Amino acid sequence: MLRHAARRLASRAAAAPTARRALATAEVPAEAAEDSTFVEAWKKVAPNLEAPKTPISLMQPRPPTPASIPTKLTVNFVLPYKSEIANKEVDMVIVPATTGQMGVLPGHVATIAELKPGVLSVHEGNDVTKYFVSSGFAFVHANSIADIVAVEAVPVDQIDPALVQKGLADFTAKLGSASTDLEKAEAQIGVDVHSALNAALTG
Repeated sequence: MLRHAARRLASRAAAAPTARRALATAEVPAEAAEDSTFVEAWKKVAPNLEAPKTPISLMQPRPPTPASIPTKLTVNFVLPYKSEIANKEVDMVIVPATTGQMGVLPGHVATIAELKPGVLSVHEGNDVTKYFVSSGFAFVHANSIADIVAVEAVPVDQIDPALVQKGLADFTAKLGSASTDLEKAEAQIGVDVHSALNAALTG
């Protein structure tokens, strides 16, 4: 029954393009609300079952885009297992985007950037906190909020230089002796990450 209900709901959603919502900061509701179109469609095909929650009902409301550029950038920095920075006001962050180092200041244009292994730096006045990130994404919103999601991250001052050098040497040797495409790819990833770690320590 649920399979049929899901199929009918999907067909109704495809037939009603006006119900689609763009993933834009400006369209996040001021208060969390139910998706009335979905709930009504659900009741027609499964009247005895409570409609499940949809993403829009779980979204945290975003502050509106200010009329003037704020003096601070609000940063959220999260990992799969913890929140490293939550709603912290800073002057600037610099992220290691795949297109190069990207500085984000208050008022930055809305952007999504993929991250590569490198240094994420958080600037608060004269204080700079640096993290090494393995990969992830940075979501910069028009209301001067930046959400940074990384697969793994560690403060640069906690990295052991000796282990970095050993890992770089080991993966370089593996790359030279690799005989299959898989072995070469795995070794190249290791070389790239340890090279970035080494650059973070010496830069």
